[in-house]
Amino acid sequence: MRLLTLAVLAFVPMILEAGRAARNDRRLRAAGAIEPRLDVYVVMQVAYPACFLAMIGEAWIRSSSAGAAVMAGLAVFTAAKALKYWAIATLGPRWTFRVLVPPGSTRITSGPYAYLRHPNYLAVVGELLGMALMAGAPLTGAAAVVGFSALILARIRVEERELGLRGP
Repeated sequence: MRLLTLAVLAFVPMILEAGRAARNDRRLRAAGAIEPRLDVYVVMQVAYPACFLAMIGEAWIRSSSAGAAVMAGLAVFTAAKALKYWAIATLGPRWTFRVLVPPGSTRITSGPYAYLRHPNYLAVVGELLGMALMAGAPLTGAAAVVGFSALILARIRVEERELGLRGP
């Protein structure tokens, strides 16, 4: 039952987010947005769900019982989702999985973007960390956080280049 709960927590929101991203993707492209070359999205779209699958797999292998780490993980995961959905709501139709910047776009500086330059990515790292704690998956959790953070840093460079951003 625990593994099923972890899978539902990981993949149901992911599927819903994918639907919203796809709708926004179509709107952005219709508005003239073009996907930049050299983005890491192709790798991210496989790595992100794979990270969760790996952590759930480690949970299955370890057969660890629920404890304080599970509750801490749930708190981290929930906070990360709240931050992510705040960022999504702030970006509105501009939020998508891909880097799509319509002509004449500027950086968003409201909502969580008033405090953090890339709150969505902080939230994604929080989701991974939270799942690692809930799953009792220290090995795949650490690998997921480190590996996906490297992809996020590459993605940030692409986004900032597309928006013409420099500096803090």
